[in-house]
Amino acid sequence: MKFFIDTANLAQIQEAYDMGILDGVTTNPSLMAKEGISGEQNILDHYVKICKLVHGPVSAEVISTDYEGMIKEGKALARLHENIVVKVPMTKDGIKAIKYFTSQGIKTNCTLVFSAGQAILAAKAGATYLSPFVGRVDDINWDGVQLIQQIVHIYAMYGYQTQVLAASIRTPLHIVKCAEVGAHVVTAPLSAIAGLLKHPLTDIGLAQFLADHAKAAQSN
Repeated sequence: MKFFIDTANLAQIQEAYDMGILDGVTTNPSLMAKEGISGEQNILDHYVKICKLVHGPVSAEVISTDYEGMIKEGKALARLHENIVVKVPMTKDGIKAIKYFTSQGIKTNCTLVFSAGQAILAAKAGATYLSPFVGRVDDINWDGVQLIQQIVHIYAMYGYQTQVLAASIRTPLHIVKCAEVGAHVVTAPLSAIAGLLKHPLTDIGLAQFLADHAKAAQSN
């Protein structure tokens, strides 16, 4: 399973890269705003900065809701860097835009996905990635991981090439559960990824090793 980091923070991206686990980045307008980045040119420049840090896909989201606007924005984003993946919402015009981008060799990430039916349409249109929102599905008392499993099963059954990118990840357990059901990619905040490092027995074992070493050093 590939690991993407869901952020626009350059320091966090660099930290994930230095850990050796970073395969890509996903961003959205909310994450850009969180970093205080505003203005069209500043946002485009920031995408380029991200691409220079990452040797993998970088999802950049269109903000238009109409077909013509999505196409115009998507083309501009794709021209920024070869690693850019155009992030398109799951709407009727979004599906049409994905079909067009696919015909032009532009990679896409279909976002705001909450059902298997939506996932089928995105795959039929040729989406490179599909982003079902695990945490938000959980919020309405459905099972987000079960949705990932269902989509992975359907895609495998029919040979769709679209990769399932589990999004809206809240916890390290979300990551593990998505891996168990076959998600191709998971995108998560750095805190959730770093949480995979933690286990109380690791801490206890390391403390014991260090204590034993200190005793041995004193005896010499």
